[in-house]
This record gives sequence, C-alpha cells and structure tokens, in this order.
Amino acid sequence: MNQVQPQAIHRKDYCAPDYRFEGIALEFDLLPEATRVQSKLSMAAVNPGKPLVLDGEDLKLLSVKMDGRLLGTSEYLLAERTLTIPNPPARFTLEIETEVNPKGNTQLSGLYQSSGNFCTQCEAEGFRRITYFLDRPDVMTVYRVTIRADRKTCPVLLSNGNLVEEGALPDGRHYAVWHDPYPKPCYLFALVAGNLACNEDIFVTQSGRQVKLRIFTEHGKEGRSAYAMDALKRSMRWDETRFGLEYDLDLFNIVAVSDFNMGAMENKSLNVFNDRYILADPETATDGDFAAIEAVVAHEYFHNWTGNRITCRDWFQLSLKEGLTVFRDQEFSSDMRSRPVKRIQDVRNLRARQFPEDAGPLAHPIRPDSYIAIDNFYTATVYEKGSEVIRMMHTLLGEDGFQKGMKLYVDRHDGEAATCDQFVAAMADANGADLEQFRLWYSQAGTPELQVEGHYEAQNGEYVLTVAQHCPPTPGQPEKKPMHIPLHVGLLDAQGQDIPLRLDKESAVPQRNGRLLSLTAAKQTFRFRGIPEPRALSLNRGFSAPVNIKVKQSGVERAFLMAHDSDAFARWEAGQQYATDLLLQRIANPSTPFDPAFAAAVGQILRDDALEAAFAAEAVTLPSEDYIADHMAVIDVEAIHTARRALRRQIAETHRDLLLATYDQNRISGPYSPDAGPAGRRALKNAALAYLAELAAEERGILDRIAGQYRDADNMTDRMAALRMLVDLNVPERQAALDDFHDRFRGDALVLDKWLALQAISALPDALERVKALLHHSAFSMHKPNKVRALIGSFTANALRYHAADGSGYAFHADRIIELDPINPQVAARLLAPLGRWRRVDPGRQAKMKAELERILAVPKLSRETYEIASKSLAG
Repeated sequence: MNQVQPQAIHRKDYCAPDYRFEGIALEFDLLPEATRVQSKLSMAAVNPGKPLVLDGEDLKLLSVKMDGRLLGTSEYLLAERTLTIPNPPARFTLEIETEVNPKGNTQLSGLYQSSGNFCTQCEAEGFRRITYFLDRPDVMTVYRVTIRADRKTCPVLLSNGNLVEEGALPDGRHYAVWHDPYPKPCYLFALVAGNLACNEDIFVTQSGRQVKLRIFTEHGKEGRSAYAMDALKRSMRWDETRFGLEYDLDLFNIVAVSDFNMGAMENKSLNVFNDRYILADPETATDGDFAAIEAVVAHEYFHNWTGNRITCRDWFQLSLKEGLTVFRDQEFSSDMRSRPVKRIQDVRNLRARQFPEDAGPLAHPIRPDSYIAIDNFYTATVYEKGSEVIRMMHTLLGEDGFQKGMKLYVDRHDGEAATCDQFVAAMADANGADLEQFRLWYSQAGTPELQVEGHYEAQNGEYVLTVAQHCPPTPGQPEKKPMHIPLHVGLLDAQGQDIPLRLDKESAVPQRNGRLLSLTAAKQTFRFRGIPEPRALSLNRGFSAPVNIKVKQSGVERAFLMAHDSDAFARWEAGQQYATDLLLQRIANPSTPFDPAFAAAVGQILRDDALEAAFAAEAVTLPSEDYIADHMAVIDVEAIHTARRALRRQIAETHRDLLLATYDQNRISGPYSPDAGPAGRRALKNAALAYLAELAAEERGILDRIAGQYRDADNMTDRMAALRMLVDLNVPERQAALDDFHDRFRGDALVLDKWLALQAISALPDALERVKALLHHSAFSMHKPNKVRALIGSFTANALRYHAADGSGYAFHADRIIELDPINPQVAARLLAPLGRWRRVDPGRQAKMKAELERILAVPKLSRETYEIASKSLAG
C-alpha cells in the first residue's frame, strides 16, 4: 500500500483564482526529445499580496523572468508539481522557459509524439505538462502561439484560432503564428505539427460566411475522412437549424492521430481525434463505425458552444459541458437516423455502462463532490447519465421551453466559466418553472427504483396507478431524498390502441399518446377516469427517466406490449423484460421450460413487414449476459451463458425457416451505403444469421452460409458479423477466417484492433490463452491505447472467461494494470473498473478479485489515477 496517500480535492473548497491572466504568448521550438516552450503571461492580482502558485508536472525549468528581469533561484520556490512566486506585484509580466520530451511522453498527456507527429492533449490537466500555469478551467485568456519546427518533418503547423503569420527560418526550419480571439481555459489549448495529408471543404453559414474545413490524416488515409467531413457539415447545419448556434471563426481544423487516450478532444477550432472516429470506408469500417464517427464528430463540434464558448467553472461541473453535449449529439443522430432505434441503443449503452457504475463502489453524482484524479471522472455517469438529466429537463419543459432555456443560458454565460446550477437556473427562469427538487439529480448518486402497482376499478371506470420511488444507498450517501422524476405512461385497450388518459381532477381533453406524470414524493397515487377496461400498462415510454422499474406483469401482457405498444421504446422494453424474466427463471431452475409465447412473439416481429428493419433487429435481440447479471444478487456467469444460449437455440429451432427467409429478404445488392435504411437491413439480416449460428454445429448448410458471408462480403459490416459468429464456433473455419482477416488487413492498425477484440470476447475456453499469446503479436502494443482497449479491455468484458473460477482472468487483468500504470496511468485506471465488481460474485471469486486489488495497491509509486480507482473499488 502507498505510504503517502494522494489527497482528495473537494467541491466545497472552491475559491476563485487570486490572479487574472490578461493574455498569454507561447513559443514552441519543436524537437522530439528537447522541445523548448517559452510562455509570456500578462497578469494582474485579484487578491494582492497572495503568492502565485503555478501548476507544473514533468517539466525542466530553464528560466523565470519578472517584467524582463531574470529571477534568481531564491526568488521563487520550485517543488515537484508547483512553481511559486511568493509576492508578485499587482500587475506584471511573467516569462517562463521550460523543456519537455515529447518523444518520451508515454502518458499522451501534454505535448507528445504520435507516429512522428507532435500533438497535444490538455484536458483535463495536461497543460501543466507543457509549461507552468494556473491549470484550472476558470482561468480564461487569449492565446497567441508561435510554432517553430523542421519544415521537412513538420510541414504542417497548427494551433487554435486564425493563422496570422508564417515564414521560413534558417537551417531548414519554418514558423507559424496563430491567434485565437476567444478567451479560453488552458485545457482547450492545442498544437499539432507534422507531415500530414489534408482533406478540404467549405461550409457556408446561415449568415453567409464561408468557413474553411480541413481534416488532417496520415498520408494515404485522407480519402477515408470523407464521411467525417460530411458529418461535420451536417452537424454545423443542424446546430444552426435546431439551436440557432452558428460557428464563430472562418477556419475549423480536425486532426486524426493514432495514439490518443480519449475518443476526441474539442480544442477551440482545432479538434484532435482518435483516428478510429475519423477514418472509414466500406472495406474497413462497419455500420457501427460510421454511426460512431457521425456522433463523435458532431459531439466535438457542438462543444464549440457548449464547452468552449461557455466552459466549466471547475472540474466538478464537467457534466455541464459533457452531459449537455451528449444530449445534443444524441438528438443529432436521432434526426440523421432512426429516432426510436437511437433511443434504444442509447438506453442499452446506459444500462451496460452507467447503471453498474451507479450500483458499485465507484458510484458518484453527475456533479461529484470530490476527486483525487479528475481524469477518473470522465465516466458514463458524467456523460451518459448527465445527458439523461438534460433530456428529463427537455421532457418536462418541452422543445420550446428547452430552447428558451438554452437561449437564456447562452445569453447569460457566453464567454464565461459556468456551473451546473447556472444552467438549471437558466432553464427555470426562462420558463417560470420550479426545478429546485430536480437539482437533486446533480447531487445524488444511484439509480432510482420505482415500484409500480396498477389496478382497474370497473365500477367507476377508473384506473388507479401507485408509484413508490426509492434510491439505494451509494458510497457516502446512505439515505436519499425523493427525486423529481418524469414518468411517461400509457394504457392499451384490447385492440392494442392507446386509451386517452385524463387525471381524476382534470377537465381538459385527455392525452391520447399516454401521460407524463411528475413524481416528486416517495409514494404517489394517480387516478385516471373514464377508462374502458385496459389490456396492458405501458411504463417509462421513451425511457423518460433513467430508473429501474419493478412491476408485476405476466408474459401474456408483455407479449401483447411487444406486438402493439405505440411507443417504440416501450415495445422493445417489453420484449427485454419478458426475456429477462424467462432467463432468470431458467437460471434459478435449469429444468424450467421457456414459455413458447416468447418465441412466438419474436416470430411475429420477424413477420411484420411494416416494422423498420433496424427496429426489428433490436427487438429480436436478447438482453446481454451483463444485463441479466445486473438482475442477480450473486452473479453466476456460467448459468447466465447457458440459459441465454438455450433460449437463442429455442428461437432458432422454432423459426429456422423464417430466419433463413429474413436473412435472404434483407440481402442488399448494389453499392454499399452507411445510411440508416441499408444499415438497418444489414442489422436484421445479421441478427437472423446469428440465431441460425446456434444450429451451425449440426447443420453444415448454416455453417457454410456463415463462412460464405465472411468470404464473399463486400463490406466490413457483413465480414465482421460473420467472423463474430465463427469465433464462438469450434470449427476449422474459425481459424481459417481469423488468419485470412489478419493477412487481408495486416497493414491497417485500426482494422487489426477489431481482430484483437474479437478473439478476446470469444466464448470458447481458449480465450485467455489466445489473449496472452496476442500480447506478443506485432499487432499489439502496451504503449498504444487503442490496442490496449481492443485486447485487454475486451477480455475484461468477456464475463464467461474473465470470471473463470480459478481466478486466472483476474490475475491476468491485474498483471496488465501493473504493467500499464507507469506507461499510461489514465488508460490503466480506466481499465481497472471490472475488478471493483467483486461484491457481485460468489465468495470464492470475491476473495480472488480483492487479492488482485490489494496486489495493485501494494505496487510502489502507483499513480494517483490508478490508486484512486483501486482503493475505492476495494473499500467502497
């Protein structure tokens, strides 16, 4: 265990900075191992007489000047992570020269090299690894940046804002000067320099300005940025149309790099992307990749207003920008594709990533109260649950009310570092709404549980609905107050039509598509009058709130909702809950037969030609093994896997011919398109084939069809779908396809990440041994985050093999964390979370998981990032 434990930072201790930065001029002389950085800070004291304490990390300090005078070492205090000027004047200029080693920066935070190109990542606290600065988001100033580098190796020199000057220098070097007219915090600073190809385009704003758009990639890959460019232009137009927000500069640059800790970064006018979210063509990218590129490009562009023009006062307010911007990118994708399918996918992702976080030792509110390392709070709670909180405000206020709130928020806070409370206040003030209780969503962790009971009173034609809410205890929050929860409900009649709903005291015209209820008390009862006898109750339509619902519904009622609910999400949800109930019954008693009505309902969906193909694909897909595990007090991974495979097999046997027909009917001839329609047909076709794969061991014709799809595919979606089925089959075609895939794409690192990941998630018993062998393969490197996530991260998501009873999966995981931590602590910490779920497994596995956490914590000089996650996981 560490002798000196890292100290937590608390939100309650926030104080405004003692110094104001009135401008910064940065000069970079770029060299791989000894880059010199000169910063000239124009400063004024807010609280005169206070020492100026600047942040710095892994820097070589060369000199410090105050108002042009070189300071002696006795005139400042240099510590491991700070530079202190004890008593500066009320107004002064501070010049600091530092040296950094980009080539040796394996943490990929600050200034580093990727494939020979210089790149920065400053969010959250990377700028302090470039120069000494007050590295906090509420310190905003205007930047002027001069970059000098070798012209041959770095012909492209980029920073934020506008290019104001460039020219040649002696010895084959050149320079560029960039000026960003908008004040920004240092986490939005960016620099890129290297030998890059460029894809250029023009966007004309609604006011008639021309904006030059450029996407930079490695040479030879620029053609694969075409879809990203199209997504960028559509994002810009959508933000103008939906939110009235126009881009504010005449240049917008994106750079794709292969080594990046995150997905992308919204630096003002110079977005830096992990290249997996830029590069795509039919041969190398799946439909899911295209959709992700569309969403991430939009997300980072939307940050221009919700994150850059209005930033966070402090890092506790991270969801102010991220939750809001995730909501905006989800809305964009919904408008570009299928709104119901997008909602289903977002909820599935929330349940897979955020609900377990809320139920585990790392649970925290979307606005945390403390942290040790802020990099650990780029979580599904801050992002995805944060988005759901924004969506609930949209639901409560309506589109017009939400837009009024957004306009007031922008008018009030443009150019400022704001808080979550100020955003909620803008929404409330613009609409005259009371959102005081709603603010609890920002301060209380955990997923609320709703206990719902409904009954029909035939004598007076009323339906009585009672809802009780409870939020389970989370670390540091044993008791919770009732939340303000919007719950959208509906009642269906015997023909599957919505019954108009009117509350007992209302005289208004009843609502015909259900009813939005506001839950504010621990228990509430609602009476709907004038109701004919209902056939089924529909709950949480559109997933109006991120809650768990407990309600007694029969399989017959859920099958009815699967077939008839007018709300697409609720229709899908009925099938998920029906399947979950059946699987839990089978796990509890393996001799329990599955209700044949469920398979019949799946068949009804497959036969319904009126359904959107993408929705049908979602509706026939069973809940994941992880989702089933979340419904068990003690997880039994083997029983979950066996039960789910058995239900899949029953469906395959029951509907063999229908699945074959579905497959054939959704085959597409002609050129590939990533658009929603064709992508939906491929999804349904491959969902049908995945069911048939359950019969492949006995039916040679089905195995041949899978292998044939792999061999003959003209797009990566179909090729990957077939390979995903083959990796779970113990047949010679499995290895042949894996070898072919490797040889076919041996020169493409991004595609080989898919190859690594597929082997790591195989359900076959040799998964761990394969993963261990792949650690030594040329396609893998512990220094490349994409590779680590593809192989090691994917294996930790393979519940069946990760939770091997002998603990071998846990030991492998801990070994990799210990190896990775000194290389890249951000990635190591984010990879650690699965070990923290030890409370959910049996006592034998618990002991093994805890032992691995203790082994990690015993490592000398463990990073604060990994220490925080490991210690909370063990103790929480």
